[in-house]
Amino acid sequence: MTLPLFLLFFVTLSVLLFPANSVTQDAEILLQIKNSHLEDPTGRLSDWISTGGDGPCNWSGIVCDPQTLTVNSIDLTGFGISGGFPAGFCRIRTLQNLSLSDNFFNGSVSSEQISSCSHLRYLNLSINLFVGVLPEFSSEFTSLRWLDLSRNNFSGDIPASFGRFPKLQVLSLFGNLLNGTIPSSLTNLTELIRCDLAYNPFTPGPLPPEIGNLTKLENLWLPYSNLVGEIPESVGGLFALKNLDLSNNGLSGKIPDSIGRLKSIKQIELYWNRFSGELPASLGNLTTLITFDASQNNLTGKLPEKFAGLQLISLGLNDNQLEGEIPTSLASNTKLVQLKLFNNRFSGVLPGDLGRNSNLEDFDVSGNYIVGKLPPFLCHRKKLRRLVAFNNKLSGNLSEYYGDCNSLTYVRIFNNEISGTVPDRLWSLPRLYLLEIKNNRFEGWIPPVISGSKKLAQLLISGNQFSGGLPVEICQLSELAVLDASRNRFSGELPSCITEIRKLQKLDLQENMFSGKIPSRVSLWTDLTDLNLSRNRFSGEIPSELGSLPDLTYLDLSENLLSGEIPTQLTNLKLNKFNLSCNNLAGKIPPGFDNNFYLPSLIGNPYLCSPNLKPFPPCRKAKSATWFLIAVLISSCLLLLLSLFWFYKSKTKSIGGKTKLPWKLTTFHNTSFNEEEIFASLSEENLIGTGGSGKVYRARLKTGQTVAVKRLWEGNGKTGNLGVYQSEMETLGRIRHGNIVKLLFSCAGEDFRILVYEYMENGSLGDVLHGEKGGVLLDWHKRFKIAVGAAQGLAYLHHDCVPPILHRDVKSNNILLDEEFSPRVADFGLAKTLQREGGEDGSAMSRVAGSYGYIAPEYAYTMKVTEKSDVYSFGVVLMELVTGKRPIDSSFGENKDIVKWVIDAATASEDHCLSLQHLMDSRMNLSSGDYKEMEKVLDVALLCTSAFPMNRPSMRRVVEFLKDGRDVSFPSITRHSK
Repeated sequence: MTLPLFLLFFVTLSVLLFPANSVTQDAEILLQIKNSHLEDPTGRLSDWISTGGDGPCNWSGIVCDPQTLTVNSIDLTGFGISGGFPAGFCRIRTLQNLSLSDNFFNGSVSSEQISSCSHLRYLNLSINLFVGVLPEFSSEFTSLRWLDLSRNNFSGDIPASFGRFPKLQVLSLFGNLLNGTIPSSLTNLTELIRCDLAYNPFTPGPLPPEIGNLTKLENLWLPYSNLVGEIPESVGGLFALKNLDLSNNGLSGKIPDSIGRLKSIKQIELYWNRFSGELPASLGNLTTLITFDASQNNLTGKLPEKFAGLQLISLGLNDNQLEGEIPTSLASNTKLVQLKLFNNRFSGVLPGDLGRNSNLEDFDVSGNYIVGKLPPFLCHRKKLRRLVAFNNKLSGNLSEYYGDCNSLTYVRIFNNEISGTVPDRLWSLPRLYLLEIKNNRFEGWIPPVISGSKKLAQLLISGNQFSGGLPVEICQLSELAVLDASRNRFSGELPSCITEIRKLQKLDLQENMFSGKIPSRVSLWTDLTDLNLSRNRFSGEIPSELGSLPDLTYLDLSENLLSGEIPTQLTNLKLNKFNLSCNNLAGKIPPGFDNNFYLPSLIGNPYLCSPNLKPFPPCRKAKSATWFLIAVLISSCLLLLLSLFWFYKSKTKSIGGKTKLPWKLTTFHNTSFNEEEIFASLSEENLIGTGGSGKVYRARLKTGQTVAVKRLWEGNGKTGNLGVYQSEMETLGRIRHGNIVKLLFSCAGEDFRILVYEYMENGSLGDVLHGEKGGVLLDWHKRFKIAVGAAQGLAYLHHDCVPPILHRDVKSNNILLDEEFSPRVADFGLAKTLQREGGEDGSAMSRVAGSYGYIAPEYAYTMKVTEKSDVYSFGVVLMELVTGKRPIDSSFGENKDIVKWVIDAATASEDHCLSLQHLMDSRMNLSSGDYKEMEKVLDVALLCTSAFPMNRPSMRRVVEFLKDGRDVSFPSITRHSK
């Protein structure tokens, strides 16, 4: 009995003493690593201190076993810590989970360092700054179930040892710089549930043919992985697979029949590859499938009937070569929300019940050979937002049911043969912002109820048989920017109130039967760029106010009955298209048009005269013309002498107390003031702001006009003013857009440079959101208007300027607001044209491009700026508009900016709407509709701020996303992490 009693005593003593020793040892290891290897600038590890007998179980990031009090988890996610890989943590033998995600750990991770961690079950080093090759893992890693090394800068190959984890369930390597091939050894991971290898510049190679061995795999995520070749037949062995994403690669060949054996699949993404051949009939076996997208490939053949009858939420087959009729089984789908079949060769009629059984929201069959009527029930559930069916052979009448579709925001059914009248209620839909029904056979007239379409921005109805006059109610469309009613049978006079549509940018009424005078108050059209009233019966004189329109570049008034003289004010315009031919104009041709270049624009006016331009007759000389000429010459000489006197005197005036040499004045818009008035305003009482490039003053002129004057720092002060001055002149001097600030003129002397702009009454968006005016923008509709306008301005720079212009400093302080809170993109001191970026390799910029909080992440390691850098910065501005917070704010937490804060919220909950609502600016009074629109804007912001530039949309796409009301998917990385 003595020996067993001794053993019992020994075991009891060990249980009592060993935990205490182990706990003490764990604490010592943690403190040693903290003090010797980690930098903790935010103090998140400040409670890691020795307190005698107490262990580390209450320290931040530490989780202990409740029985033995030994450390089994270290989770320092988002602590803002830096340093090399702290392999010493793995000396704690009871440690199972180690997460260092979302910090600033750097350097390489060697095989020797990682070897001490073989007892781990969970290892997460994602979202750090690790570089070099991936470490080799020894065969001792028999317990590892989760390995996440994503979103670092690892390069090279995936080691063969990564295929030897017997229990690994999650392997995530996406978002690195891995440039080897995807090894077939990974198919040995038979316990694998999730495999994320996307967004790596792998050497082009195939999907491993043994991929079917991964029978427990649920998620295979491989977009942007340089995959080539065919999908192996073995893919059919992935019986547990729920998500298959092979999009954005170079895969080719047929989609294998074996894909029909994926009995658990929910989502298949194959878009943007090179697949050919027919869709396999076996797709019809996928009864669990809810999303299928094989768009932007070379698929041929028909859409299988059984597959079309699946209960899909989204079906994307656009941009292929599919043909035949669209199966009637598609109409039986009770879950269909999005249908994208555009740019194929589909023919025949659309299923008549399409939309009757589901909440259809997005319908696009444009660019096919479809005939017959549009199905009447597309909006049966009152959810349809986008109706797109242009470039087909549709005919018949438009169903009255579409007039009840209040959810519609975007209608494009042009280039068809649809006839009859447009339902009255369709003209008045409250959410509609684009109605494009041109080139059909519509008839009837525009009803007065069109005034109900308050959000209508583009009305494109040309090439039809509409008649009657434009109703005065059209003047109530305050958001209307484009009105194209050309090539119809409209008649009567234009309503005089049409000039009250202040946002009008393009008015095209050519080839109608309009009569009467052109409205005289055209000076209200300050945003107008295109005016075409040709081939009508307009009479009377040409309004001289047309010459004051700042952005007008296209003017065609030909083939009318206009009379009187050509207003000399028209010579102030910078016109790309100008035509006054075939009217009854009379008198002397203004000197600005008196040359052969304008001859085709003036012929057909028999009463015009010119001393130089043939075949116009010379103008008759007035009586006593000789004495009149002498008088004019004498007067001109006197004026010239006086002008020279005042010119010399003004050039020697003092600016800031110093005598200056003559300066150079450059005018970009027609102005009624001079530099003397501007110099007089450069005083401290007129100072309204100071920035990195100079001071800004408010100048109230004798004409009553107010302008903003920027005086750049002198050369011996802050540097860079010459580059800023030249950049502003070269960009703003040639830009004409309603959402870009106007540079009126510039003035430069030996050591001063002045830029004069239109004055923005409400200052900058940054001031209004974050400054003393923080209570002004409490209306979400104004904020949304600012978002759309600023996006349009940037899209103009990127897509419509030749060469394209990069702003390089997009931020809320560089978006100015006029008295109606219409935005203007401003401050082009860092702007560059794409052709000047240093050649094909896009050399690095010599100056920092952007402002803190707005700079795209790739700039930190490439020092290169592309148009996607502007997109990122604009995404930050969108987040400011929704949240009301600055890009950098202490409320976000340590080492977080607004982008990280919003992304964390977007991925924190399965309920996306719930996770975003708490981000919204609490100062605003919001309706339920506002919440939905704000959520959409946040989704656009998330797309814009994607970590990978290739994943960000173009600014033109951003405008479309904001304006057409469609739902926007998260960036794929964010969506996948949910």
